[in-house]
Amino acid sequence: MLIVMKPDATPADVARVVRVIGTMGYEARPMPGRQRTTVGLVGNDGRVDSSQVAGLPGVAEVIHVSKPYKQVSREWQAEPTRVALPDGSTVGGREIVVMAGPCSVESEEQILLAARQVKAAGATVLRAGAYKPRSSPYSFQGMGAKGLQLLAQARAETGLLLVTEAMDTQGLETVAEVADIIQIGARSMQNYPLLKECGRLRKPILLKRGLSATIVELLLSAEYILSEGNPNVILCERGIRSFDTATRNLFDLAAIAVVHGLSHLPIIADPSHGTGHRDMVPAMARAAVAAGADGLLIEVHPNPERALSDGAQSMYPEDFVRMMREVVAIADVIGRSVATPVGSTV
Repeated sequence: MLIVMKPDATPADVARVVRVIGTMGYEARPMPGRQRTTVGLVGNDGRVDSSQVAGLPGVAEVIHVSKPYKQVSREWQAEPTRVALPDGSTVGGREIVVMAGPCSVESEEQILLAARQVKAAGATVLRAGAYKPRSSPYSFQGMGAKGLQLLAQARAETGLLLVTEAMDTQGLETVAEVADIIQIGARSMQNYPLLKECGRLRKPILLKRGLSATIVELLLSAEYILSEGNPNVILCERGIRSFDTATRNLFDLAAIAVVHGLSHLPIIADPSHGTGHRDMVPAMARAAVAAGADGLLIEVHPNPERALSDGAQSMYPEDFVRMMREVVAIADVIGRSVATPVGSTV
Protein backbone atom coordinates (compact mmCIF):
# COMPACT_ATOMS: atom_id res chain seq x y z
CA MET A 1 0.00 0.00 0.00
CA LEU A 2 1.17 3.52 -0.85
CA ILE A 3 0.12 6.67 0.93
CA VAL A 4 0.48 9.67 -1.37
CA MET A 5 0.91 12.95 0.48
CA LYS A 6 -0.38 16.30 -0.72
CA PRO A 7 2.17 18.66 -2.31
CA ASP A 8 1.89 20.99 0.70
CA ALA A 9 2.13 18.23 3.32
CA THR A 10 4.49 19.15 6.15
CA PRO A 11 7.22 16.97 7.68
CA ALA A 12 4.94 16.67 10.71
CA ASP A 13 2.18 15.27 8.48
CA VAL A 14 4.55 12.66 7.08
CA ALA A 15 5.82 11.77 10.56
CA ARG A 16 2.22 11.30 11.73
CA VAL A 17 1.52 8.85 8.90
CA VAL A 18 4.70 6.93 9.72
CA ARG A 19 3.71 6.79 13.38
CA VAL A 20 0.20 5.52 12.66
CA ILE A 21 1.51 2.81 10.32
CA GLY A 22 3.86 1.73 13.10
CA THR A 23 1.00 1.42 15.57
CA MET A 24 -0.79 -0.78 13.02
CA GLY A 25 2.13 -3.22 13.19
CA TYR A 26 3.73 -2.45 9.84
CA GLU A 27 6.89 -0.73 8.63
CA ALA A 28 6.64 2.68 6.94
CA ARG A 29 9.15 3.89 4.35
CA PRO A 30 8.88 7.59 3.39
CA MET A 31 10.01 8.30 -0.18
CA PRO A 32 10.42 12.02 -0.91
CA GLY A 33 9.75 12.91 -4.53
CA ARG A 34 10.20 15.99 -6.66
CA GLN A 35 6.68 17.27 -6.07
CA ARG A 36 5.35 15.22 -3.19
CA THR A 37 6.25 12.50 -0.70
CA THR A 38 4.85 9.00 -0.70
CA VAL A 39 4.96 6.60 2.22
CA GLY A 40 5.16 2.89 1.51
CA LEU A 41 3.64 0.38 3.88
CA VAL A 42 5.83 -2.73 4.05
CA GLY A 43 4.55 -6.08 5.24
CA ASN A 44 1.00 -5.74 3.96
CA ASP A 45 -0.71 -9.09 4.51
CA GLY A 46 -3.95 -8.00 2.85
CA ARG A 47 -5.72 -7.02 6.06
CA VAL A 48 -4.68 -3.36 6.22
CA ASP A 49 -7.48 -0.92 7.06
CA SER A 50 -6.58 2.04 4.85
CA SER A 51 -9.16 4.24 6.55
CA GLN A 52 -6.79 4.67 9.48
CA VAL A 53 -4.43 6.72 7.31
CA ALA A 54 -6.69 8.00 4.53
CA GLY A 55 -8.15 10.74 6.74
CA LEU A 56 -4.90 11.96 8.27
CA PRO A 57 -3.83 15.57 7.61
CA GLY A 58 -1.70 15.92 4.48
CA VAL A 59 -2.79 12.61 2.90
CA ALA A 60 -3.96 12.95 -0.72
CA GLU A 61 -4.81 9.33 -1.50
CA VAL A 62 -4.13 5.72 -0.62
CA ILE A 63 -3.10 3.37 -3.43
CA HIS A 64 -3.37 -0.39 -3.02
CA VAL A 65 -0.54 -2.04 -4.96
CA SER A 66 -2.18 -4.89 -6.82
CA LYS A 67 0.90 -6.71 -8.12
CA PRO A 68 2.58 -9.56 -6.20
CA TYR A 69 5.79 -7.52 -6.09
CA LYS A 70 5.64 -4.17 -4.33
CA GLN A 71 8.84 -2.18 -3.93
CA VAL A 72 10.16 -2.90 -7.42
CA SER A 73 6.94 -1.74 -9.08
CA ARG A 74 6.24 1.53 -10.87
CA GLU A 75 3.29 1.98 -8.52
CA TRP A 76 5.70 2.10 -5.60
CA GLN A 77 8.18 4.42 -7.33
CA ALA A 78 7.42 6.22 -10.58
CA GLU A 79 10.90 7.66 -11.13
CA PRO A 80 13.53 5.28 -12.56
CA THR A 81 16.11 4.02 -10.08
CA ARG A 82 19.66 5.06 -10.86
CA VAL A 83 22.17 2.68 -9.34
CA ALA A 84 25.33 4.62 -8.49
CA LEU A 85 28.68 2.98 -9.21
CA PRO A 86 32.00 3.80 -7.49
CA ASP A 87 33.43 5.58 -10.56
CA GLY A 88 30.65 8.17 -10.48
CA SER A 89 28.57 6.63 -13.28
CA THR A 90 25.06 5.29 -12.85
CA VAL A 91 23.06 2.44 -14.32
CA GLY A 92 19.56 3.56 -15.21
CA GLY A 93 20.24 7.09 -16.31
CA ARG A 94 21.01 8.57 -19.71
CA GLU A 95 24.30 6.69 -20.02
CA ILE A 96 24.56 3.07 -21.14
CA VAL A 97 27.12 1.11 -19.14
CA VAL A 98 29.08 -1.61 -20.93
CA MET A 99 30.48 -4.50 -18.89
CA ALA A 100 32.84 -6.76 -20.81
CA GLY A 101 35.46 -9.44 -20.35
CA PRO A 102 35.95 -13.20 -20.40
CA CYS A 103 33.52 -15.70 -18.96
CA SER A 104 36.04 -16.67 -16.29
CA VAL A 105 39.41 -15.70 -14.90
CA GLU A 106 41.93 -18.21 -16.24
CA SER A 107 45.35 -16.72 -15.52
CA GLU A 108 47.03 -13.45 -14.64
CA GLU A 109 48.15 -12.88 -18.23
CA GLN A 110 44.68 -13.58 -19.63
CA ILE A 111 42.68 -11.33 -17.29
CA LEU A 112 45.09 -8.41 -17.42
CA LEU A 113 45.20 -8.51 -21.21
CA ALA A 114 41.41 -8.77 -21.40
CA ALA A 115 41.02 -5.82 -19.04
CA ARG A 116 43.31 -3.64 -21.13
CA GLN A 117 41.51 -4.62 -24.33
CA VAL A 118 37.95 -3.99 -23.16
CA LYS A 119 38.94 -0.67 -21.58
CA ALA A 120 40.62 0.43 -24.80
CA ALA A 121 37.38 -0.33 -26.62
CA GLY A 122 35.34 1.76 -24.18
CA ALA A 123 33.97 -0.61 -21.51
CA THR A 124 33.88 0.73 -17.94
CA VAL A 125 33.29 -2.53 -16.06
CA LEU A 126 35.33 -5.74 -16.27
CA ARG A 127 33.26 -8.91 -16.10
CA ALA A 128 34.77 -12.30 -15.29
CA GLY A 129 33.91 -15.16 -12.98
CA ALA A 130 36.16 -16.32 -10.18
CA TYR A 131 33.53 -18.88 -9.19
CA LYS A 132 31.70 -20.55 -12.07
CA PRO A 133 28.51 -22.61 -11.75
CA ARG A 134 28.65 -25.22 -14.50
CA SER A 135 26.15 -27.82 -15.67
CA SER A 136 28.79 -30.53 -15.55
CA PRO A 137 30.78 -31.18 -12.36
CA TYR A 138 33.78 -31.96 -14.55
CA SER A 139 33.87 -28.56 -16.28
CA PHE A 140 36.18 -25.73 -15.22
CA GLN A 141 34.72 -24.25 -12.03
CA GLY A 142 36.83 -21.10 -11.84
CA MET A 143 39.94 -20.13 -9.88
CA GLY A 144 38.10 -19.16 -6.72
CA ALA A 145 39.86 -16.86 -4.28
CA LYS A 146 42.90 -16.62 -6.56
CA GLY A 147 40.64 -15.42 -9.34
CA LEU A 148 39.30 -12.66 -7.08
CA GLN A 149 42.87 -11.56 -6.36
CA LEU A 150 43.61 -11.36 -10.07
CA LEU A 151 40.44 -9.34 -10.66
CA ALA A 152 41.52 -6.89 -7.97
CA GLN A 153 44.90 -6.67 -9.67
CA ALA A 154 43.24 -5.92 -13.02
CA ARG A 155 41.17 -3.15 -11.41
CA ALA A 156 44.26 -1.63 -9.80
CA GLU A 157 46.04 -1.54 -13.16
CA THR A 158 43.20 -0.36 -15.41
CA GLY A 159 40.77 1.48 -13.13
CA LEU A 160 37.86 -0.62 -14.42
CA LEU A 161 35.11 -1.57 -12.01
CA LEU A 162 34.51 -5.26 -11.35
CA VAL A 163 31.39 -7.41 -11.67
CA THR A 164 31.70 -11.04 -10.65
CA GLU A 165 29.39 -13.76 -9.41
CA ALA A 166 28.58 -14.94 -5.91
CA MET A 167 27.20 -18.47 -5.89
CA ASP A 168 26.10 -18.97 -2.28
CA THR A 169 25.73 -17.26 1.08
CA GLN A 170 29.00 -18.72 2.33
CA GLY A 171 31.03 -17.06 -0.40
CA LEU A 172 29.09 -13.82 -0.65
CA GLU A 173 31.18 -11.89 1.86
CA THR A 174 34.42 -12.90 0.13
CA VAL A 175 33.10 -11.75 -3.25
CA ALA A 176 31.70 -8.54 -1.76
CA GLU A 177 35.15 -7.58 -0.48
CA VAL A 178 36.41 -7.40 -4.08
CA ALA A 179 33.47 -6.83 -6.42
CA ASP A 180 32.04 -3.40 -7.17
CA ILE A 181 28.91 -5.13 -8.51
CA ILE A 182 27.88 -8.56 -7.25
CA GLN A 183 26.35 -10.78 -9.90
CA ILE A 184 23.63 -13.28 -9.04
CA GLY A 185 23.63 -15.74 -11.91
CA ALA A 186 20.66 -17.24 -13.70
CA ARG A 187 20.92 -20.49 -11.74
CA SER A 188 20.79 -18.55 -8.46
CA MET A 189 17.92 -16.19 -9.29
CA GLN A 190 15.64 -18.09 -6.91
CA ASN A 191 18.25 -18.81 -4.24
CA TYR A 192 16.23 -16.88 -1.69
CA PRO A 193 18.69 -17.06 1.24
CA LEU A 194 21.37 -15.63 -1.07
CA LEU A 195 19.01 -12.87 -2.26
CA LYS A 196 18.20 -11.94 1.32
CA GLU A 197 21.88 -11.69 2.19
CA CYS A 198 22.41 -9.47 -0.85
CA GLY A 199 19.60 -7.30 0.47
CA ARG A 200 21.52 -6.69 3.66
CA LEU A 201 24.45 -5.30 1.68
CA ARG A 202 24.50 -1.86 0.12
CA LYS A 203 26.52 -2.84 -2.94
CA PRO A 204 24.96 -2.93 -6.40
CA ILE A 205 23.51 -6.34 -7.26
CA LEU A 206 23.28 -7.57 -10.86
CA LEU A 207 20.37 -10.02 -10.90
CA LYS A 208 20.15 -12.26 -13.96
CA ARG A 209 16.89 -13.73 -15.17
CA GLY A 210 16.61 -17.46 -14.55
CA LEU A 211 16.85 -19.98 -17.37
CA SER A 212 13.09 -20.57 -17.41
CA ALA A 213 11.87 -17.66 -15.31
CA THR A 214 8.97 -15.40 -16.15
CA ILE A 215 9.39 -11.64 -15.86
CA VAL A 216 7.15 -11.63 -12.78
CA GLU A 217 9.41 -14.23 -11.15
CA LEU A 218 12.45 -12.06 -11.95
CA LEU A 219 10.78 -9.05 -10.33
CA LEU A 220 9.79 -11.09 -7.29
CA SER A 221 13.41 -12.18 -6.87
CA ALA A 222 14.44 -8.52 -7.00
CA GLU A 223 11.76 -7.84 -4.37
CA TYR A 224 13.62 -10.13 -1.97
CA ILE A 225 16.67 -7.88 -2.22
CA LEU A 226 14.77 -4.61 -1.88
CA SER A 227 12.67 -5.92 1.00
CA GLU A 228 15.87 -6.39 3.02
CA GLY A 229 16.87 -2.75 2.45
CA ASN A 230 19.12 -2.73 -0.61
CA PRO A 231 17.64 -0.63 -3.46
CA ASN A 232 20.72 -1.02 -5.70
CA VAL A 233 19.46 -3.75 -8.02
CA ILE A 234 20.25 -4.03 -11.74
CA LEU A 235 18.21 -6.59 -13.65
CA CYS A 236 19.67 -8.55 -16.56
CA GLU A 237 17.96 -10.22 -19.50
CA ARG A 238 20.19 -13.11 -20.62
CA GLY A 239 17.81 -15.30 -22.56
CA ILE A 240 15.54 -18.14 -21.53
CA ARG A 241 15.24 -21.75 -22.64
CA SER A 242 13.12 -22.61 -25.64
CA PHE A 243 12.57 -25.56 -27.97
CA ASP A 244 14.71 -24.06 -30.75
CA THR A 245 18.36 -25.14 -30.89
CA ALA A 246 19.51 -22.51 -33.39
CA THR A 247 20.68 -20.34 -30.50
CA ARG A 248 21.81 -21.19 -26.99
CA ASN A 249 18.78 -19.40 -25.50
CA LEU A 250 15.81 -17.35 -26.62
CA PHE A 251 17.01 -13.76 -26.22
CA ASP A 252 13.90 -11.96 -25.01
CA LEU A 253 14.35 -8.38 -26.22
CA ALA A 254 10.74 -7.61 -25.37
CA ALA A 255 11.59 -8.16 -21.71
CA ILE A 256 13.51 -4.89 -21.70
CA ALA A 257 10.43 -2.88 -22.64
CA VAL A 258 8.17 -4.95 -20.38
CA VAL A 259 10.41 -4.45 -17.34
CA HIS A 260 10.66 -0.71 -17.95
CA GLY A 261 6.87 -0.58 -17.98
CA LEU A 262 6.42 -2.60 -14.80
CA SER A 263 9.42 -1.61 -12.69
CA HIS A 264 11.58 1.39 -11.87
CA LEU A 265 14.70 -0.80 -11.73
CA PRO A 266 17.28 -0.58 -14.53
CA ILE A 267 17.75 -3.55 -16.84
CA ILE A 268 20.79 -4.50 -18.92
CA ALA A 269 21.14 -7.12 -21.64
CA ASP A 270 23.49 -10.08 -22.05
CA PRO A 271 23.43 -11.02 -25.75
CA SER A 272 26.39 -13.38 -25.27
CA HIS A 273 24.36 -15.89 -23.25
CA GLY A 274 21.23 -14.86 -25.11
CA THR A 275 22.58 -16.21 -28.40
CA GLY A 276 25.57 -18.42 -27.62
CA HIS A 277 27.26 -17.43 -30.90
CA ARG A 278 29.79 -14.62 -31.11
CA ASP A 279 28.74 -13.61 -34.63
CA MET A 280 25.19 -12.91 -33.37
CA VAL A 281 26.24 -10.81 -30.38
CA PRO A 282 26.80 -7.45 -32.16
CA ALA A 283 23.37 -7.49 -33.81
CA MET A 284 21.61 -8.32 -30.55
CA ALA A 285 23.68 -5.75 -28.63
CA ARG A 286 22.61 -3.09 -31.11
CA ALA A 287 19.01 -4.21 -30.83
CA ALA A 288 19.12 -4.21 -27.03
CA VAL A 289 20.37 -0.62 -26.92
CA ALA A 290 17.68 0.41 -29.39
CA ALA A 291 15.09 -1.33 -27.19
CA GLY A 292 16.13 0.73 -24.17
CA ALA A 293 18.63 -1.43 -22.30
CA ASP A 294 20.52 0.49 -19.62
CA GLY A 295 23.69 -1.49 -20.22
CA LEU A 296 25.32 -4.45 -21.92
CA LEU A 297 27.12 -7.50 -20.54
CA ILE A 298 29.44 -8.86 -23.23
CA GLU A 299 31.87 -11.77 -23.19
CA VAL A 300 35.23 -10.86 -24.73
CA HIS A 301 38.31 -13.10 -24.60
CA PRO A 302 41.85 -12.43 -25.92
CA ASN A 303 41.85 -15.92 -27.49
CA PRO A 304 38.29 -17.30 -27.59
CA GLU A 305 39.35 -20.59 -29.16
CA ARG A 306 41.45 -21.28 -26.04
CA ALA A 307 38.83 -20.18 -23.49
CA LEU A 308 38.12 -22.61 -20.66
CA SER A 309 34.43 -21.69 -20.73
CA ASP A 310 31.98 -20.13 -23.23
CA GLY A 311 34.56 -19.71 -25.99
CA ALA A 312 31.97 -20.01 -28.77
CA GLN A 313 30.08 -16.93 -27.59
CA SER A 314 33.12 -14.86 -26.60
CA MET A 315 33.98 -12.03 -28.99
CA TYR A 316 37.41 -11.36 -30.41
CA PRO A 317 38.76 -8.04 -29.10
CA GLU A 318 38.85 -6.45 -32.57
CA ASP A 319 35.20 -7.37 -33.16
CA PHE A 320 34.28 -5.89 -29.79
CA VAL A 321 35.90 -2.60 -30.83
CA ARG A 322 33.73 -2.54 -33.95
CA MET A 323 30.61 -3.39 -31.97
CA MET A 324 31.26 -0.57 -29.50
CA ARG A 325 31.41 1.97 -32.33
CA GLU A 326 28.04 0.74 -33.58
CA VAL A 327 26.49 0.83 -30.10
CA VAL A 328 27.71 4.38 -29.56
CA ALA A 329 26.08 5.44 -32.84
CA ILE A 330 22.74 3.85 -31.94
CA ALA A 331 22.79 5.37 -28.45
CA ASP A 332 23.29 8.80 -29.99
CA VAL A 333 20.28 8.33 -32.28
CA ILE A 334 17.94 7.62 -29.35
CA GLY A 335 19.27 10.46 -27.21
CA ARG A 336 21.57 8.47 -24.96
CA SER A 337 25.31 7.96 -24.67
CA VAL A 338 27.70 5.17 -23.74
CA ALA A 339 29.64 5.66 -20.51
CA THR A 340 33.40 5.92 -21.05
CA PRO A 341 36.24 4.82 -18.75
CA VAL A 342 37.53 7.42 -16.32
CA GLY A 343 40.38 9.35 -17.92
CA SER A 344 39.67 7.84 -21.33
CA THR A 345 39.22 9.71 -24.62
CA VAL A 346 37.23 6.87 -26.21
